[in-house]
Amino acid sequence: MALAPSELILNEDGSIYHLNLQPHQLAQTIITVGDPDRIETISKHFDHIEHRVAKREFHTHTGKLDGKRISVISTGIGTDNIDIVLNELDALVNIDFKSREIKSNLTQLDIIRIGTSGAVQAHIPVDSFLLSKRGIGFDSLFHWYENDGGDSAFAKAIQEQLQLSTLAARPYVVACDSTLAKKFQDPQVIKGNTITNVGFYGPQSRQLRLHPAHDQLNSSIEDFNFNGEKLTNLEMETAGIYAMADLLGHRAVSLNAILANRATGTFSVQPQDTVEELIEFALERLIKS
Repeated sequence: MALAPSELILNEDGSIYHLNLQPHQLAQTIITVGDPDRIETISKHFDHIEHRVAKREFHTHTGKLDGKRISVISTGIGTDNIDIVLNELDALVNIDFKSREIKSNLTQLDIIRIGTSGAVQAHIPVDSFLLSKRGIGFDSLFHWYENDGGDSAFAKAIQEQLQLSTLAARPYVVACDSTLAKKFQDPQVIKGNTITNVGFYGPQSRQLRLHPAHDQLNSSIEDFNFNGEKLTNLEMETAGIYAMADLLGHRAVSLNAILANRATGTFSVQPQDTVEELIEFALERLIKS
């Protein structure tokens, strides 16, 4: 059945509505970043760039590095944007834009988030790299789609131990793709469980002028333990990426440059260098595979 124009929205040039991309402009290996300005810090490593597309906060460069075709896309901040980006990436490869019908043979994308994050455990060093084994959503994105519940036991433990108000969050837990994650295994990469929240200040228990409703959130997160698993860091996209990738049949992994440690109150003195080092590490592992 053909998708209605109100559901699959295309621009006049045949590109998908928000990303402004046409199917031939997208690679099957995709790096996502939050900041549009970080696109250049990745694509500068490409041997050449085939396509440069920009609309709103969604900027895309597609090119090749050592023969491997890669797209790097900025999502902006937050899982509301992740909902747009992941759905439209999937549409680009799995919906025929001319017939507006879902293809019978589906294409699987590899999606690698390269982002920044703050640790919540004192032993995790600033300027370290962390791979998110699980994305733990304090947002509601996953709940707006039919799903299998994710790791409901882990989610229940979080709700109970952190004593979260259901008005604030109903956590969901989705794992990374284990096969894709193996490409980035390295002694320098910490494995952790990453919380994705809907904001940077109150939702992450930061206080400027407003007082957070859960002002003991970070200490509760630090103390959490479920079958030996601890919570390691906070950011704003990973769980949404894992949830949408899992639902759509794609592979996803999130790599985090730890720039802050909330437990020790410290912040990196070389944040750009740390992000650049993570980019170089990720690209090296991608072209080896």
